[in-house]
Amino acid sequence: MKTVNKPKTKPKSPDRAELAELIFAGMRNGLSAHQACKQIGLPQSTFNHWLNDDSKMAAEYARAREDLIEHIASETLRIADTPVGSTDSGATDSGAVHKQRLQVDTRKWLLSKLAPKKWGDKLELSSDPENPLFEKLERVVVKNG
Repeated sequence: MKTVNKPKTKPKSPDRAELAELIFAGMRNGLSAHQACKQIGLPQSTFNHWLNDDSKMAAEYARAREDLIEHIASETLRIADTPVGSTDSGATDSGAVHKQRLQVDTRKWLLSKLAPKKWGDKLELSSDPENPLFEKLERVVVKNG
């Protein structure tokens, strides 16, 4: 029997949609877009070009980003609720407390930057009733105008 040599074919490489879905899945599991791109070996600049060129992909990215933000919020609560260990003498491990605080604070800061309307600090502007801020501003504008 003769064996027939099949021509060697190059394995099919994943297309944009498949690669993007891998990135979105990584983001939904807590990876940044940068980390997810790196994990599959795709330059983030290439992925960013895809997002600029494809509005459907950009919308899917926005949903994955929202999922990532919720993942970070859940992770923050998990870290904060995790009991802190003790030293050999039974005292609370202050190093572990500081590390846990740093982890929570870093995630809180990141949430405030990624979703400032939802997780950022709320600024409230108020003034003294005897010296209202807006009346003073109006006077300055009128006098200079």
